[in-house]
Amino acid sequence: MIVDSVLGALGGLVGLGVVWAGLSIRVVQQFQKGVVFRFGRVRDEVREPGLVALMPIADRLRRVNVQIVTMPIPAQEGITRDNVTVRVDAVVYFQVQDPVKATVNVQDYNFAISQVAQTSLRSIIGKSELDDLLANREPINQGLELMIDSPALGWGIQIDRVEIKDVALPESMKRSIARQAEAERERRARIITADGEYQASERLSSAAAVMSATPSALQLRLLQTVVEVAAEKNSTLVLPFPVELLRFLDSATESQQRDLLSAAAVAAAAKSAEQAVESGEVPEPEFEHEQSERELPPLEDVLSRSPLEDGDLEGGRAEADGKDGPEERTEPGATP
Repeated sequence: MIVDSVLGALGGLVGLGVVWAGLSIRVVQQFQKGVVFRFGRVRDEVREPGLVALMPIADRLRRVNVQIVTMPIPAQEGITRDNVTVRVDAVVYFQVQDPVKATVNVQDYNFAISQVAQTSLRSIIGKSELDDLLANREPINQGLELMIDSPALGWGIQIDRVEIKDVALPESMKRSIARQAEAERERRARIITADGEYQASERLSSAAAVMSATPSALQLRLLQTVVEVAAEKNSTLVLPFPVELLRFLDSATESQQRDLLSAAAVAAAAKSAEQAVESGEVPEPEFEHEQSERELPPLEDVLSRSPLEDGDLEGGRAEADGKDGPEERTEPGATP
């Protein structure tokens, strides 16, 4: 009887120990930390991963995940600083640093971080320009991270990083950007083409200077071009045309035009003289014009003439001047 009673007592003690262990021992995972509430009051000591002993009935354990949480921010529509309507979505990475604050200071830190991220994203859209959202996102990501991290510090949350995922543009803006990019590419192509032509012109100018010093080089180049054209099986006929012939034709055309202009001027002067004779008006002789147009005799003719011929010529000129001299005036009333 005594043995049975002892065994029964031991069994009862073992049962009480098992119940006590079930009520007081908890397991905290490696990626978690435990926050203990004793009679509703939080304990400052944070329980680390492993077995945690609690006071039955008095203590309550709350496990907090300390892993990095990836939270997508829903797409937010806004107007940029340069008045362009865009739709932007992002992603935020955060981690719990203080499990006590994350449990006590905020009811649901996941929901709180989500709402702060959405409002901060709308605010950063209004402060940024479209070009920055498309090509210069790093400063925007840093500014967005600071805006979310400011209230999250009081909740025991650390913002690891924030990144903008996608920027949705209206179709009209996409077409405008496409036209702008096409115009920019065309401008670059034209600049490259012009630069190539400029360099080619410099090379050709240098080659022309070398060939002008040795005319045979131009002929060799011409023959090489003929050989290159004739190398292929085609029906092309190459006829070299010298540039000097073109210059000769050009000069002949200019001289012919000058002759035609001078003949037309002579004809016009003759016609005007005939009209003056018919009308009875004799135009005054243009001595300067005649003197400018008078041609000097050749030197051989001057040397071959005799002084007598020159004297006769002088006498003839004097008689002509006497005949053509002014007549004597008669006063009115006088007898001629």
